Amino acid sequence: MENLLKNLEELREKVLNTMKLLEIDRQKEKAVELKLETEKADFWNDRERAVDVGKKIEELESEVTEWENLLQSVRELEELVALQQSLPRPELGTKAEQAEKDDDLLEEECKNNFNLLREKFEKLEFFVMFHGKYDQSNAIVSIHAGTGGVDAQDWAMILERMYLRFAEKHNWKTTIIDRTIGNEAGIKSVSLKISGRWVYGYLKGENGVHRLVRISPFDGEGMRHTSFALVEVIPELPEAENVEIKEEDLRVDVFRSSGPGGQSVNTTDSAVRLVHKPTGITVSCQTERSQHQNKETALKILKSKLFKLEEEAKDNEERKMRGEAQKAEWGKQIRSYVMQPYQMVKDHRTEEETSDIKNVLDGDLDKFVEAYLRKIRQA
Repeated sequence: MENLLKNLEELREKVLNTMKLLEIDRQKEKAVELKLETEKADFWNDRERAVDVGKKIEELESEVTEWENLLQSVRELEELVALQQSLPRPELGTKAEQAEKDDDLLEEECKNNFNLLREKFEKLEFFVMFHGKYDQSNAIVSIHAGTGGVDAQDWAMILERMYLRFAEKHNWKTTIIDRTIGNEAGIKSVSLKISGRWVYGYLKGENGVHRLVRISPFDGEGMRHTSFALVEVIPELPEAENVEIKEEDLRVDVFRSSGPGGQSVNTTDSAVRLVHKPTGITVSCQTERSQHQNKETALKILKSKLFKLEEEAKDNEERKMRGEAQKAEWGKQIRSYVMQPYQMVKDHRTEEETSDIKNVLDGDLDKFVEAYLRKIRQA
C-alpha cells in the first residue's frame, strides 16, 4: 500500500498543477459571468448569440466538472489507502490470515481504481497541448479541389465528409457557409464553420495539402490516379480584434444561391462574394436567407483571414491563409492517403501513420491531431 499511496500523492499533485495550467478556476468564474449575462432582460434579443452563450456555459461547466470530479476521486482513494495503511492488524491466528487476504483484495481493487483515474487524467491532460492564442476558438475550414480534375473534386468532397464526421464525434456544431458543386462529381470548394470548445486547437494542424492515391472510379481503364486538395483552417476571431477594411479596398458581388435552403434562398440574389483587392482574398457566403446576413458572415471571415495574414507577416512566415498561397499539387502535401496498391494514411510532418484508412476517412483523426500537437509543443 505504501507505493500506491505515493503514486496517488503524485497523481493528486499532477491533477492540481494541470488544473492550474488550464485555469480551471478562471473557467468556473467565466461560466458564472456568462450565467449572469443570461439573466439580462435583452439577452434573447440576439438569438444566435444567446444560443452560443448557452453552449459556451455548457462546455465550461462540463470541463470544470470533469476536473473537479477527478480531483475528488483521487483524494478519496488517497484517504482510503492512507486509512487502510494505518489500521492495526492481528499478528497471529486465523484472523491474521483473513486480514491479510482482505488487505490483498482491497489493495488490488485500489490499484485498479488508481489505474482508471490515471488513464482519465492522461486523457484530460491532452488539453494542456492547446497553448495557442486562439486554440479555444471556433474555426473556419475551407477545402479547395486541386490538381486532378474530377478526381480532385471528388477527393475534396471526401475530405468534407471526413471533417463533418470528425466534428460530429466531438459534438461540435457545423454550418456550411459556401459550397460550389463540381461539374461532373464532387465539389470545387466548400467553407465550413465549426463551433465548439478547442475546435481551432484540434484542427489547425489540418491546414495544408492533402494527397490521395487510388484507382479512379472515373477512369474507364481503372488506372491509378493521384489527386490533391487544399485545406485552410483559420480561427473565428473575437469581435474586439476586428480589422479595419477600407471601403475602396472591397468589391462586393451578389449572386443567386445554388445550395439548399428553400425557395427564397434559391430564387433571389442573396449570396454574397467579397473580394479584398489588395490581397486578392475572396470569401463567399450563401448559407443565410438574406443578402445582409450573408454579407455580415462573409465580412467576419474576411477580417479573420486578414488578421491571420497580418500575424503571419509579423512572424515572417511564408505561408498565407488563402488558396493562392500554396498550390495544391505534388510534393507539397502534409498528409497522404493511399488506397492502392496498399492502404496507408501517413502524416509527413510527424511520421504518424495507420493502415486503417476507412476509419480515418470516417472522421477518426485524433491520433494525427495529437501527434501534430505533441510535435509543435516539443519544437
